[in-house]
Amino acid sequence: MRLPTRQIPSVLPGIRGTLRSGRPTRALIPRLKEGDIAVIDHVDLDRSTALAIAAKGVIAVVNAQPMVSGRYPNRGPQTLADAGIELIDKIGEAGLEKLVDGRKARILDGEIFDGEQLLTSGRALDQESLESDLEDAKRGLSSHLELFTHNSSELLKREEEVLLHGNGVPPLDTPLAGRPVVVVADHPDLDRLLGDLKGFLREQRPAIIALGPAAKRLTKKQVRHAVLVLGPETDTYPEPKVLTSAAEVVLAPGGSASESATELLDRVGVQPKRFESSLAPEDAALLVAYTQHPSLVVGAGLSTTLTDFLEDQRPGLAGTYLTRLALGPTLIDASAVPAVRRREPRSRRLVLPVLAAVTALAIGIPAGVWAADHDLTEIGTGLGAGFGSGFGGDAGEGAAASTTSHHLGPERDEDRPADRRVAVRGGGRRCAPAGQAHRAAGRGPRPPRRGPEDGRRAHRQHQDGRR
Repeated sequence: MRLPTRQIPSVLPGIRGTLRSGRPTRALIPRLKEGDIAVIDHVDLDRSTALAIAAKGVIAVVNAQPMVSGRYPNRGPQTLADAGIELIDKIGEAGLEKLVDGRKARILDGEIFDGEQLLTSGRALDQESLESDLEDAKRGLSSHLELFTHNSSELLKREEEVLLHGNGVPPLDTPLAGRPVVVVADHPDLDRLLGDLKGFLREQRPAIIALGPAAKRLTKKQVRHAVLVLGPETDTYPEPKVLTSAAEVVLAPGGSASESATELLDRVGVQPKRFESSLAPEDAALLVAYTQHPSLVVGAGLSTTLTDFLEDQRPGLAGTYLTRLALGPTLIDASAVPAVRRREPRSRRLVLPVLAAVTALAIGIPAGVWAADHDLTEIGTGLGAGFGSGFGGDAGEGAAASTTSHHLGPERDEDRPADRRVAVRGGGRRCAPAGQAHRAAGRGPRPPRRGPEDGRRAHRQHQDGRR
């Protein structure tokens, strides 16, 4: 007799992918591929990291830590949820060890399987639970701000000379005084930000200061950077070709040991200028630009909002806040540049030419109607005769004619011969007859005006005479 066997469904429910795990998260991101399941150990996932993960096309993110710890309302989990990525958190250290990199896995309702074998489980985050966590985090924000304020005051005491007076900032050979400067940091939205700055870069030709990994992306975009600012972490450095292409390199170790960074740059043949301060490379780049007295500093990919500051978990966060206070109105964000330099629509640029054309028509049409109602030929001939008597004849004769005409006054119309009387329109002044200048000059009556027929008759007579 045949024993009954367990029937395994051909298709198990859930989503499937390859596990990709690693610490820290920024080291894992380059290895992620489309369809993978990212396994991270990251408390309070920030938006910048979430954007980089979502750009890789992963289907799920499994976190050993809570996505939202409650310290402040971090935006990373919401960014992943908006991208349609499934979220699981709080699997713990033990669960993290079971999710081996490269292993195939299936996710269903917060549980992670290998086939039918349960590997580990956590909390499945949906939109409702995520909104509840973020609302609780807003209530805990005040205590976090108190700590942030305390750290800022302590840092200001240590870095007063640098932040307030610029002492210790290395001078640059690249001239920046009076020029706009763009400080570019690596950011998931950097391509969009550079697209927004395309017109500004073309028109203003600002000096570019790039930070670490951003230099490589600028090179691909064919945007030449003048100054390169590097931190102590050599794994973020661009390739040697990019390092040597920069006009100047500034090394800002941020209070960390930088022997390995110095050795790497020496091998490449780059002699950096050192910025000895506990400030982060991002803040050092802003101060390097600001102490050269530029007309404007544009930050692309930098932290700009309070949540950005709180999400940035690197040491020296208070320095980021104080550096921006030091720059004041000189610093603007790249996202604001398109609104500031917004051009007028093309239709508005055509307004002035159209108005000029309409004005010309408004003046020209009435003038043409008036000319049609008046004999301008007689008026022009009379003017020409008057000029001819003044310049072609004797000077004294012209003067006598002018004086006689002035003393005698205009002739009355009834005293003139009938063929030389001028009609008066609308009670206006009478026009002087075309032959008056000839009589005043003693030359007798003006010869009759010749028309087109007279010209043709004279031409025929001339041709007959030649024959």
